Amino acid sequence: MARNMSTLSSRLRQQDSGHAHRDIVRVRNLLLTVPVGDGAQWPSDSAPVRQPVRVSLSIPHDLKGAAAGDDISQSLNYGSLSRTVLKSLEVEGCPRFLSLESLLGHVFKTCFDAFAAIQQMSIKLVKPRATPYADGVGILSTRSRDGSYLAHDCYFIEQLACNLIVGLNPCEREDKQVVHFDVDVARLPQSEDTFNFRGLAKAIRQNAEDSSFISLESLASLVAQTTLKHAARNSDVVTVRAAKTKALVFAEAAEVEIVRTIEDYPSRSHDLSREHTSFRTSSVSPLGLAALLDRADAATPTFHTVAIALGSNLGDRFANVEHALRLLEQPMLFITGDDTQSPSEPYITVVDTSFMYETAPMYVTEQPSFVNCACMIETNLLPVTLLRVLKGVETAVGRVPTTRNGPRAVDLDVILFNDDIIDTRPETERSTLDNLNGQLVVPHPRMPERAFVLRPLADMIPDNVHPTSKKTVKQLLSDVLAAAPPGSHPMHKVIPFPRYPHVAAPYTAPEEATIVPPTTAYWKVHLDAASPPRKTRIMATLNATPDSFSDGATHNTLDTALAYAQRSVGAGADIVDIGGYSTRPGAAYVSPEDEISRVVPVIQRIRSSPDGSTRGVLISVDTFRPEVARAAVLAGANCINDVYAFTGPDYPLTPASANYFAQMREVARELAVPVVVMHSRGDAGANKDYSAYGYSQLDAVLEGIAQELGEKVDLIVKGAGGVRRWLVVVDPGVGFSKTLESNLQVLRHASKITAETLPLSASSSVAGSRNPLRGYPQLIGASRKSFLGAILSESDPDGSYRGRNTEPKERGWATAAAVAHAVKEGVAVVRVHDVMELGDVVRVADALQSQY
Repeated sequence: MARNMSTLSSRLRQQDSGHAHRDIVRVRNLLLTVPVGDGAQWPSDSAPVRQPVRVSLSIPHDLKGAAAGDDISQSLNYGSLSRTVLKSLEVEGCPRFLSLESLLGHVFKTCFDAFAAIQQMSIKLVKPRATPYADGVGILSTRSRDGSYLAHDCYFIEQLACNLIVGLNPCEREDKQVVHFDVDVARLPQSEDTFNFRGLAKAIRQNAEDSSFISLESLASLVAQTTLKHAARNSDVVTVRAAKTKALVFAEAAEVEIVRTIEDYPSRSHDLSREHTSFRTSSVSPLGLAALLDRADAATPTFHTVAIALGSNLGDRFANVEHALRLLEQPMLFITGDDTQSPSEPYITVVDTSFMYETAPMYVTEQPSFVNCACMIETNLLPVTLLRVLKGVETAVGRVPTTRNGPRAVDLDVILFNDDIIDTRPETERSTLDNLNGQLVVPHPRMPERAFVLRPLADMIPDNVHPTSKKTVKQLLSDVLAAAPPGSHPMHKVIPFPRYPHVAAPYTAPEEATIVPPTTAYWKVHLDAASPPRKTRIMATLNATPDSFSDGATHNTLDTALAYAQRSVGAGADIVDIGGYSTRPGAAYVSPEDEISRVVPVIQRIRSSPDGSTRGVLISVDTFRPEVARAAVLAGANCINDVYAFTGPDYPLTPASANYFAQMREVARELAVPVVVMHSRGDAGANKDYSAYGYSQLDAVLEGIAQELGEKVDLIVKGAGGVRRWLVVVDPGVGFSKTLESNLQVLRHASKITAETLPLSASSSVAGSRNPLRGYPQLIGASRKSFLGAILSESDPDGSYRGRNTEPKERGWATAAAVAHAVKEGVAVVRVHDVMELGDVVRVADALQSQY
């Protein structure tokens, strides 16, 4: 009971921290007996019967006057509060509640109707007799008088007891012990919602008691995964506390606490979508894009989730990997008619990919560097048949027999197959790892020693538990890196850029567009936001428009555009971004045909420059339209830069947004080009309110970017037809739908936007949850933006500087300060107008970040 009280107080303090007042009037554990029937009674389909329910009321109220004058009239009468709630539930005529949620709504309405002084409050309901193995289940909710929700609702199970095997010591492997779980599910409220507490408790007990983990951490992760599978939605956050009460002689318990979301278990995401379709159709996600797409996959009778590692170090390494992935999804090419184990309609679908890395060779070091990555697939093939398909893909791409661990055009290995343990070798031949050729051993026996396998897996399934070691992928990677000498696992994230042939008008897709394009160049970028980049890349801004905010009508002829590209390349630009449609507020509408007529001739002119100075430069097309993107790439562009991140200009999102998304995703996937996706909310000068993310510890705008852009990126990368993760660059959208202070926060904390965890408040129930943008290379475009002009227009308080109004072209030095700080924050790319001057800034800033 002491533990329950502590947990209750902790949760109430968390909710109270969001109130405007520091003073609280609270009624704790008022005992009600009310008819409630939501599955916590037996039988579950009978009419509601009376059950004990504890209610705690927590109301922010200014108590300074009551305290100073000892005047209770300036407080809330907690006795009257209690009587009012009890009277509303009198035996005679007591309403019957179909669910705990409906009782919660009744208590809120009763209190708000009876007490005009109450403007907002938290209510916690606990049913202590809801399940036979838990101390209670309940809901904690915070609402205002107008019915709005002031925080996520929290559904919880307290002290669920499970009898199971867990531990490393021999005695712990022989006898079961009791482990207690506290499970919280934080979710955005939704009407007509009923939480199946009993069903969840039953599923947790069954899965936990069937397990036999060594670590309490893995056991807690299993419970979190079970909760997400059976009771959670796409945006829900699950907290699990697992306690072994008999583990330590002189302590009450040994305990771990973890926080997880559905994104922490992507290897199970499609399983979850079939059993709980809100994974793909959630209406409570920040933008609701998944609901607009309506991408719930049709259920399949049998499928397996498989992790596959890919590597190449011969020929066009990047094209080899892309070729292999495309062939992998055509298993019929490699299954012969005498394969009796193959299903009649075999399928393999790539549902997620990792980042791509360039790595030094291991084992046989005298050979070229590898590119390595991994993917998650869903398939109905059995393991041995899948192995034959992989070998067929290797042969088709061009692999020929070489020395063991030697060079190869492409190598595909099954790393994990569900949670299965497989070894096709005879029992007598399993004492060595020198006889794996033609055999299948899963999990891959060398996986725990290979950082070039573990790091890509950690991009997708960091918390997946290894079937034999019982460690998570993230733990295995940490072990490898900690045990190795410094510099022994050199790896760089890489972004490959394809080369397309010059295609004449009318720019319809040629047959070559369906073939994997060759690689023209690739970039090395930093591994994460905490490590300095090898080189910050410079994107030059070429606006082929008459009305851009900064340089309209300056470079909108073929000659002036080519001259700008030549100057930029000569000054060190790594890529030239060409736009034909201004995104400034109030810009004139441009038809897709006119946009194509602006950008495609400029691309062609740059590709055919008379002196050859720009023929090989990388080119990006700045567009949100799929048809423009396709035409530009087939004309010679290498990248797509979309300020609306595939959803078009509408905000809030509309069915047209879903249409933009589907088409742009298809173009990017088909053409295999990198994409820069930016956070925005329609018109650049509007929609600057981020108060819905006010729980963030740093600034609400950072949380808004991570959630809103993260939702789009997840849908771009994951699922059938997804864009490869290694081709995605994120842009937080400096200057788009953000206030002056918000723009400064984005620049100050750019590294947080792609950090491992979200920068949430320590009191938030979702603190430390995994960031959907974690690890993505980041582009910052602050050049000449109006927020810089706003800063320059402000006078100093002491009058030493009188603000001045500036035109965009006069903000070069201001841009330099923003760019230097962006480099310090570890961004991969900066987008600028003046490459000559800003290139110098980038080079010096890079040098300051280098480890000499």
